Amino acid sequence: MAGEAQISFTGNATADVDLKYTPAGLAVANVTVAVTGREKKGDTWVDGAAAFYRVAVWRDAAENLANSITKGDRVTVVGRLKPREFEQNGVKRISLEVDADSVALDVRFKVAHFAEGTQRSGPPASPAGRLDAENQRRGARTAPPAADPWATPAASAETPW
Repeated sequence: MAGEAQISFTGNATADVDLKYTPAGLAVANVTVAVTGREKKGDTWVDGAAAFYRVAVWRDAAENLANSITKGDRVTVVGRLKPREFEQNGVKRISLEVDADSVALDVRFKVAHFAEGTQRSGPPASPAGRLDAENQRRGARTAPPAADPWATPAASAETPW
């Protein structure tokens, strides 16, 4: 929408994802992400002040997030800043929350497992096992694995150059 501040940042989940459902049955997941800047001072890197962003994810993405992210995971968030007004000790305050369009696991620090359109509990099996499970879900027959042409070395041949 026009006028909304777009934001993207990378940080660490401070706790496991909190998944809830609205009275209408819509899934909403909330997670707080800590972002700490670093700067170089002389020959060393120094951590700056931490900023904490409360992130909300809706619908199917909320359920997927709850099944994918845990405390400490490094994530990249893309979304829109939303002001939220509240009262604390009689004083009106405003906090900025992020309505996320996308949350991605940073694969530099953790292996991501892809399962299209399915929810999973626990880590997935091998890639072949994930494919078999997806084919079974769709009712498709599983073909025997084809020979892997990359698994065997090529016949020795002298190069013409």
